[in-house]
Amino acid sequence: QVQLVESGGGLVQPGGSLRLSCAASGFTFSRSAMSWVRQAPGKGLEWVSDINGGGRVTHYADSVKGRFTITRDNAKNTLYLQMNSLKLEDTAVYYCANGGVRGQGTQVTVSS
Repeated sequence: QVQLVESGGGLVQPGGSLRLSCAASGFTFSRSAMSWVRQAPGKGLEWVSDINGGGRVTHYADSVKGRFTITRDNAKNTLYLQMNSLKLEDTAVYYCANGGVRGQGTQVTVSS
């Protein structure tokens, strides 16, 4: 079955950077569009970014455009999210998603 395992979250100061990873298994990763979504405390799920199977087409929410970069390594079945210039409002649990399936998430906390 589809399994997604996120890692790389942590505590970072405003302006800092983190790189999230998502290890995927149970499906043909290279043929699947993938997404990152997040959920801030007390709020609903927010779409962050997505990427097509080949890795050439990407989209970003306005709130992260120019600061976050989504990439993938199909040889490693791994999805990434490079997050730069982090802001307090980026604090959330970040999930990678394949269709309606999400992983367990990784906590990102931006705090001074």
